[in-house]
Amino acid sequence: MTPHRLRVPAPSAPPLTGHLPFADAPRVPDPIEVTGRWLTRGGHPWFPVSGEFHYTRYPSGEWEEELLKMKAGGVTALASYVIWIHHEEIEGRIRFDGDRDLRRFAELCARHGLDFVPRIGPWCHAEVRNGGLPDWLLARARTPRTDDPAYLEPVRAWFAAVAEQLRGLDRAHGGPIVAIQIENELYDQPGHLRTLKRLAREAGLSAPLWTSTAWGGVQLPGEELLPLYGGYPEAFWTEADGGWPDTCRKHFFFTHERDDEGIGADLRPTTVRGTDPAPTDRFPWATCELGGGMAVAYHRRPRVEAADVGALGLTKIGCGSVWQGYYMFHGGTNPPGELTPLQESHATGYPNDLPVLTYDFQAPLGEYGQVRPSYHELRLQHLLLADFGHRIAPMESVLPERRPTGQHDRDTLRWAVRTDGTSGLLFVTNHQPHEPLPDHPDTAFTVDFPDTPPLTLPSTPVTVPSGAFFCWPLRLDVAGLRLEWATAQPVCTVEAGGRTVLVLAATDGIAPELALDADTVASVATPSGEVTPVAGRILVSGVRPGTDALIEVDAADGSRVGLLVLDAAMARTAYRGVAWGAERLLLCGDGVVFDGDEVRLHSPAAEPQFAVLPAPDSAPLVAGTGVREAADGVFTRYTIEAAPLGDTAVPVTLVRPAGPAPEPVTGVQGRASVPADKYVETLAAEYRVDVPEDLLRAPAGVLLRLRWTGDLARAYVGDVLVADQFYSGRVWDIGLDRLPVEALRTEGLRLKVLPLAADARVHVPGQVGEAWRAADVRDAEWVVSRSWAVRAG
Repeated sequence: MTPHRLRVPAPSAPPLTGHLPFADAPRVPDPIEVTGRWLTRGGHPWFPVSGEFHYTRYPSGEWEEELLKMKAGGVTALASYVIWIHHEEIEGRIRFDGDRDLRRFAELCARHGLDFVPRIGPWCHAEVRNGGLPDWLLARARTPRTDDPAYLEPVRAWFAAVAEQLRGLDRAHGGPIVAIQIENELYDQPGHLRTLKRLAREAGLSAPLWTSTAWGGVQLPGEELLPLYGGYPEAFWTEADGGWPDTCRKHFFFTHERDDEGIGADLRPTTVRGTDPAPTDRFPWATCELGGGMAVAYHRRPRVEAADVGALGLTKIGCGSVWQGYYMFHGGTNPPGELTPLQESHATGYPNDLPVLTYDFQAPLGEYGQVRPSYHELRLQHLLLADFGHRIAPMESVLPERRPTGQHDRDTLRWAVRTDGTSGLLFVTNHQPHEPLPDHPDTAFTVDFPDTPPLTLPSTPVTVPSGAFFCWPLRLDVAGLRLEWATAQPVCTVEAGGRTVLVLAATDGIAPELALDADTVASVATPSGEVTPVAGRILVSGVRPGTDALIEVDAADGSRVGLLVLDAAMARTAYRGVAWGAERLLLCGDGVVFDGDEVRLHSPAAEPQFAVLPAPDSAPLVAGTGVREAADGVFTRYTIEAAPLGDTAVPVTLVRPAGPAPEPVTGVQGRASVPADKYVETLAAEYRVDVPEDLLRAPAGVLLRLRWTGDLARAYVGDVLVADQFYSGRVWDIGLDRLPVEALRTEGLRLKVLPLAADARVHVPGQVGEAWRAADVRDAEWVVSRSWAVRAG
């Protein structure tokens, strides 16, 4: 057996407080403050979860439902770039109408109890033309992103316009704005960052936290800005032939290094490095760009899987993060420019060609609101933070004595502990993209606490499977019961049947085992497995995870506790929210939102199902259809008796076969460029898709899902580009409700697909042979996700 031992040091001195120039508005009931190691709110440790969602890249009529999806996914704060060129493409005509209505977006956040973090630039990047700076501004300012007066004058006017939109939405007026980010990825202009903060405040913007991105050794202006970090599982901005970047690889190790020198490196001279902007005793480890996915550039088209996103997020918590911030959490679509396309491109001098329209980002919630496996993966972690984040935030991250020798060490188990000196969480990451990590047989852990006996777990060594990532509790107190340890991950608690039920998620390949402190237990009953007293503990083993795996414990102090062990897949269907008058746990593999007295399901299933604990007094109702009820372990399962779906097959007609692949060309930094539009017109295969009239009458929630091969694909209604994608092996979804219905009836939908030349210098992962280079739509289907409003019976 390989020893895995960790010694917890004596607790550190209390963190610094009051040393940073951040202050909340006077007399707010829950003042936000920053210590040297964590954030507080209302005097208590605070562990926010922020998710990026660009309002200008999504239809405003759907904002509210998407915000509720994000909230149901455990996001507590909405972050969004305020992209200048989206609002003022034409000088002097600043638009905040329709999908640009910043104020309405912020008000919707407030309505649903979500904090708001505007990232006001002026330069954002965000894979936008000029990084978000309007063309007219660049024509005027000789040195943008500096204190050049010709640049600062329009910036001052822009900040004033943003401030007017957000007036009255600051914390002093009960608003949702908890932080404001200045600029983005500006590595060598600390004086300019200070100037921008001053201009924003003079314009009337205010927040308890002023932040800046801090990767790449950024030089910050003293301590005026809270440094925020990031890390991605993959990158589109590196070279096509560079393999998996080490700057991404590092994020699947437990480390106390915060910086990521890779993010934005394509726009930053590699010879320029700043100094560490965040001494670890003065700033907490907060993030704003943990990769919820990754964009696809023309020359490099990475694939990001749910496990990549989940493992990275959980690893960062184990490393010491006290603010989980994701970019992107929700994908979108670039608005059509009035004067030019609005994506980053070689044509604007940037090193990457991005699609004209799609900004899906492979995000947990997709370009059309699709609920992806990564959404379920992250929600599992966010449920933990919602219940236990106030305990985790003050815990320090401790690394074991034996740890990987470098970023290419795939044989040493990666693990760490977050601890307060007496209790904590044990984190394990045995997953990384592209290069699978081996199984680790005969694994047990010993954690030496300074003033209490060590914990060794589990009772019998286990095999940590390849691909596993999890955290296990160490001396976790739950309503009077002490859970000494468990080989299952805490999810959340819920009150049911007079008990506080702690929900745990089993790990595939590892049998659940729970050790209870015998002094806190009066009696234990388990539906399966064995209960064995061992050296002052009560060991529960052999439990079969599932909806009936509720271990009932009567605690010594008279409280009643339940320990519910769900299997790994089922745990990833768990939601918790207020539904039908009480807080409940729902199990549903589809999208769920909680909205007052209503729960809405978004599901492509013929008969959607969900299970509830505790069950409502009477079966929920769905207008226009029946609901079947059945027992499912300790849950009650409900099935919506929906009308059957129609034929989902899509006839796709080849109108014109593809010509030869266009000759590859290169642009900025010698990277492959998107073929010219003329080749799309003359060499692309063309297909026609006829949309059934019944779908045109009710297009909401309808996706055209295409499986295709080639280089790039574009969809048109008439001559208007309505969707596009670079081939990366993923399906191509097109939202029917985003298309002009009347034009569809008369013009139809046309698809154009270009083949890829054999010598094109592009990275497309996971492809075998050469057939994938051919321009071909291989399969198509309609995916109809219906929305079901479930009300109390």
